[in-house]
Amino acid sequence: MTALLELRNVSMTYGSGTAAVRALDGVDLRVDAGELVAVMGPSGSGKSTLLTIAGSLEEPTAGEVLFEGTPLSGLSPNDRARLRRRHIGYVFQDFNLLAGLTAVENITMPLELDGVKAKQARKEGMRALQELGLADRAGSFPDELSGGMRQRVAIARALVGERRLLLADEPTGALDSDTGEGVMRLIRSACREGAAAVLVTHESQLASWADRVVFVRDGLVVDTSPASDGPDSLLSSTRETGR
Repeated sequence: MTALLELRNVSMTYGSGTAAVRALDGVDLRVDAGELVAVMGPSGSGKSTLLTIAGSLEEPTAGEVLFEGTPLSGLSPNDRARLRRRHIGYVFQDFNLLAGLTAVENITMPLELDGVKAKQARKEGMRALQELGLADRAGSFPDELSGGMRQRVAIARALVGERRLLLADEPTGALDSDTGEGVMRLIRSACREGAAAVLVTHESQLASWADRVVFVRDGLVVDTSPASDGPDSLLSSTRETGR
């Protein structure tokens, strides 16, 4: 079966010469449709770089990224942008909401850019806001929302439409535990419907929602484990072996 997302021997180096920093070093990762993968590791280990490369926001300096079997390197910039708009939902740590658009407009803009009629796009946007308890703030601008509310808007934008791949960088960092669980239920629901999801997290409780936990250190995948084994045991095992 073809993986929905596959990274093959992916490396990423920033800078050159003595100032070069290798953020990823020969990473292999396969994520199938319906699968939720959590990525854990210390700060600066390469987790966020892995997400941006997986979502075609950056090109690796070596290796290959494939989406449903198609190498991203073979796509034109326009085709990659269309792929991101139509099939990849991304939750950034800093939310990346447009200040001049309301909450619902931030959510519906990618749909409308992809040809969805405004009425249908708004309907889908309002449904996503309703699921995250923000329907009453649909007309609010980002600077009128709390950090947690802005994060939920960013999550709604990532989930709306025909998303095949969800990429989330600390998606519940600014949320209380109940709202965070609601977000994870939505992501799991999307996976049950055939999407794949990769989320970066420092939280063991969040990682416990995943089918598989991947541990990254110094740009390397050093271990992987079913979430049922417990991310805490994964963290301790990698420390004990010194990997």
